Parts: sequence; C-alpha cells; structure tokens
Amino acid sequence: MNPDVIIVGGGLEGTAAARSLASRGVSVTVLERDTVGSGGTGKSSGIVRCHYGVPSLAAMAWKGTALFENAEDILGVDIGFRQSGYVVGVGGQNVAALRANLQMHRSLGIESFEISRDEVAELWPSAYLDDFAAFGYEPRGGHGDAYQTAQAFAAAARRDGAAIRQGTPVAALTADGGKVTGVRLADGTELSAGTVVLAAGPWSVALAAPLGIDLPIRAMREQIMLIDPGTDLGGVPVFSDLVSLQYVRAETGGRLLFGNSDLSEPEWADPDSYGNRAEASFVDRTAARLAHRFPGLENAGFVGDYAGCYDVTPDFNPIIAPLPVDGLVVAAGFSGHGFKISPAVGELVADLVLDGDSGDPLVPARDFRFERFAEGEPLTSSNPYVGAGEMR
Repeated sequence: MNPDVIIVGGGLEGTAAARSLASRGVSVTVLERDTVGSGGTGKSSGIVRCHYGVPSLAAMAWKGTALFENAEDILGVDIGFRQSGYVVGVGGQNVAALRANLQMHRSLGIESFEISRDEVAELWPSAYLDDFAAFGYEPRGGHGDAYQTAQAFAAAARRDGAAIRQGTPVAALTADGGKVTGVRLADGTELSAGTVVLAAGPWSVALAAPLGIDLPIRAMREQIMLIDPGTDLGGVPVFSDLVSLQYVRAETGGRLLFGNSDLSEPEWADPDSYGNRAEASFVDRTAARLAHRFPGLENAGFVGDYAGCYDVTPDFNPIIAPLPVDGLVVAAGFSGHGFKISPAVGELVADLVLDGDSGDPLVPARDFRFERFAEGEPLTSSNPYVGAGEMR
C-alpha cells in the first residue's frame, strides 16, 4: 500500500515531521539513504536556546524547550538534554539589540532576562568578562543530543505506524501533469504518495532542481574543538560570546565544546566530500580566544576536533513550505537552528501537509515561505547583532 506522505531524509527534521504526521493518523514512509541521523544531525552542537531576534524562531525554540524538558515522558527515552542554562554576552554596540530581544522573548512567554556581570561570574568563575557590556540569561536553556533525539522521533513515528526505511537512497522525484507523484529509488523502484516532503538538508537541492525549482541552499563547513578544561567546572551554562564570536558548552566527560559564531566569511563545501578535521588556523584562533575568554583555565588542552556542514540559505533561516509544484513540501536550509526548533518544525510540516497553513499564530507559515527570496523579503531580525547577525 502506498503511503499518504513520503519524507526524503531521516535526519532530525525528517523524523520530527514523521512523528507529527503519524501522530495525526497519516500514513508516512521515511526514506533515508544511510541511517537515521547519519547526516548533518550527527554533527549538531545541540544547543538549546530561544535567543533569536525573529519572533517565530524564538517561539519555535520555546516549543522545543518544553519537549526537551519532558522528553522521557513524551518520547519515552532520555535524549541527552541537560538543562544547564544559557548565557549570551554582548559588547556595547549590541546592548540595545539585546534588551529589545529579551523584551520580545518575554512577550512570547519565554523565560529570558538580563543578568549582571557578577551573576555571570558566579556561573562561569573562570571567565574574563570585562569586555562585555550586558548579558542575557535563559535558565531553561542548555544542550542536548541531536542524534539521540532523531532516534527518539523515529521510534515515536514507528509506534504510530510510520515506516522508516534506512539504506534507501532516493534518485529522483517523480511527477505527472505538474504534480509530484512520488519518488524513484536508486535501484529503480518507484514509490507513490500524495505528498513528498523534502527534508534532506543540502541534498534537497539536487532533488528539486529537475522540477525547475532552485532551492537557495548551500552547504557551509564549520569546525569544532573539544577541550579538556584541566579542572572540574561543574554544571556551567552554555555561553554564547558575541564579543569574541564563539560559543562554548559542556561536553560528556567534563570536556568543553568550542564553536565559531563568526559566519561572515562562509566556507562553502561539498556535503559528500569535506575535511572532517579542524585546520591549524582554526586551532590557533580557538586557542587565542580560549586564552582571552577563560584565563582561569590555566591547564586546558585540546583533546579532539571535527567538522560538519550547515545547510544554509541566504538569510540563514530555514525554508519550511510548499514548493511551486503541487504535492511537494520542503523542510531544509536550517542554517544551524535545526535542533532547538525541531519539535515545532515537525508540527509545522504536518500543518502544511494537512491544512496548507500553520496552526500556530506565533509561527506564521509566511515567515518560512520559499518565495521570500525572490520577493526580496528575507527573514531577518529586527534587532540584529553586529558581527553575529547570521546566527540570530
């Protein structure tokens, strides 16, 4: 029997969509070319924060926080969420934007507020804080494991009747009379469905192109460093440093994960072939930033590194929308935001498939429409941060 919906891609967003659709009684088949969570999902830093300048993204992240907090009750398993809190620090040029964003967050019901330098020093006693002018804090933020979360979404979808087919690459979308009718697999098998959801990250582009759809999504390589702090830091919060343009969070075994927040000069990459290790220049830059920001970590040392790819759009925000061919919906281009908003993405995709519009007034479908780029109306913050606007 053919499913109602085929989802191409078994990463975090594809499995989230499968879970939401299956929970509403929709027959769903997920087609994953490798294994669930084996693509960009497995490289996610897993940070949970609602600190956005775009209200719909903040609202989606708040939905995500609520699920992560109750994952064992809702999904039946531990997804690795650790509610350590989230701190963002800014320089003088970004204080007004910070305060405007915090006010917007509170208007959405998000627990987000300004805290003092002394309060941050208590949370991060090894940090140098004098070059910050203001700080925001989310006590309910933290970090999780995107791979575990995708597995949990897939298991929940299966319990509601979805089929998750791994090792099943899709070669092409099939169409007839201007409507997508299903997919053709790499082995030549054709599967039919009333709707196809493209949730294959940067690989979505090549699948949409033969239908005359140019998805403005590119793969951007990002590097990560793992650091042994040389001391027990306890439960430190995630720290988003918008002065040095880096972020840091606790990792398993007492380590720290350091990432880059300066995306002004993107490194475009082939998602099937890119360097998986950090380059010497990135190691040197991270060492300098570490020494400046955390002088109290005198015995810190590098213990590992890797690289992954974001699927990036021109405005660094996702496309979650019907495409200009009937029967085709896309959920891709998450630009690094995908983990924290994934539960809401699943809901929005289900709304679009079943009702053609968002069911949540705080998450208007218009924000994430494909046409916004051609219309010259990118989705951007009203209160962007100088130096880090791409991630906000």
